[in-house]
Amino acid sequence: MAVPIAVLDCDLLLYGRGHRTLDRFKLEDVTDEYLVSTYGFPRQFIYYLVDLLGATLSRPTQRSRAISPETQILAALGFYTSGSFQTRMGDAIGISQASMSRCVANVTEALVERASQFIHFPEDEAAVQNLKDDFYGLAGMPGVLGVVDCTHVAIKAPNAEDLSYVNRKGLHSLNCLMVCDARGVLLSAETHWPGSLPDCTVLEQAALASQFETELHKDGWLLGDSSFLLRTWLMTPLHIPETPAEYRYNMAHSATHNVIERTLRTIRSRFRCLDGSKGTLQYSPEKSSHIVLACCVLHNISLEHGLDVWSSPAAGHMEQPEEEYEQMESVDSEACRIRQELLLNHFT
Repeated sequence: MAVPIAVLDCDLLLYGRGHRTLDRFKLEDVTDEYLVSTYGFPRQFIYYLVDLLGATLSRPTQRSRAISPETQILAALGFYTSGSFQTRMGDAIGISQASMSRCVANVTEALVERASQFIHFPEDEAAVQNLKDDFYGLAGMPGVLGVVDCTHVAIKAPNAEDLSYVNRKGLHSLNCLMVCDARGVLLSAETHWPGSLPDCTVLEQAALASQFETELHKDGWLLGDSSFLLRTWLMTPLHIPETPAEYRYNMAHSATHNVIERTLRTIRSRFRCLDGSKGTLQYSPEKSSHIVLACCVLHNISLEHGLDVWSSPAAGHMEQPEEEYEQMESVDSEACRIRQELLLNHFT
């Protein structure tokens, strides 16, 4: 006769968890310096996340319902900012590595549920104009609604047969499409694209392209680098500038587009689970995509709380499987006309 085997949570064995909440770690007992060095964020930011996510993380259907929302959030922040499930992280808040993993999953899904709340383009006219004004103040490029770029995040191989996530460097990755404003606030984040897709193809298939082609602001555009095709709503640099106006346009374009490059570097520096320094994300592509998106949400929340986007120290290890790309030439005559008009009106 088969003997039923009970699967026991090691937290239950160690702490007798049952259905009570485990208050293993008290935020008020440690300094802000400790919280920032261990979990990446100060006390008030963590308290805000507890208020924001507490009800979701306390759902009685979740296995880790007896672990307090505060502890779950600390566990997740520890992983996002260090890229590791090291025992010392779990020891600091009194939970096992298995529970650490579940906490990360719970907090990640709670943040993903709120992605549209924190990552979106402004809608009212005044906010849109402020967006353009902020970009214009950087380098004199008018009409800019956002700067767009792609970044790769390394993941484990999904399976031997699936080559769609193998990028041009032979590494498995997600190709993540991001747009930010002049302060580095993310306005769009699509984190699920397979690494084999070039940036241009990602944008062509992205919801972002449909959004701009069908809904958004006809009197403005995004800025993208030469890995993208020129579109009526996406201004790219000139491949071979010849006139002074064309050189000025390219210089303004580069200075403005640099914001997204700096933002992506900062996100990877702040959230070390994305930078490859502790290895690839050991999850399925879908779960890895959600982790990236959760970090994007945290990035925007941190800016709302005055944590400067440029204040994070540069990471010592930034192994990123970026793709080389060929210069893209547009065949969109209307897009070429708009860019030429921009050159004549603002850079001549």
